[in-house]
Amino acid sequence: MAEEELPGVLILDIGGTHGVLENLAALLKKHFRLITMKEFLENKKEMSKKIQSVFVFECRPTIDRELLESLPNLKVIGNSGVGVDHLDLKMISNFGVKVTNTPHAVANPTADIGMALMLASARRLVEGNVLN
Repeated sequence: MAEEELPGVLILDIGGTHGVLENLAALLKKHFRLITMKEFLENKKEMSKKIQSVFVFECRPTIDRELLESLPNLKVIGNSGVGVDHLDLKMISNFGVKVTNTPHAVANPTADIGMALMLASARRLVEGNVLN
């Protein structure tokens, strides 16, 4: 499928401080035409018609009424990570847009860190490292 035929997905950016990780962007490119917020803002009229999805990574881009009103073909907002507290689900649903998330994506790493912190505390590893 040619890039023009792929559904457009709006992302904040690729890489950088708040952009989608480059390896994740490579995966997304297999299924979507990635449109950065900069590209969208530079050519709203043309780009707004192509965007069918927004990929929210680290709570960005911000989903507000103005953005939703400017995306007439938007069907879904995909949130990377656990929880959707940063999204106004009622407002989004009023636009007929669905919201998805990845609730178990970081469950194992979070448990690993929790266990590591408990073991480090019980064995006083940080104190032992500082004293040496």
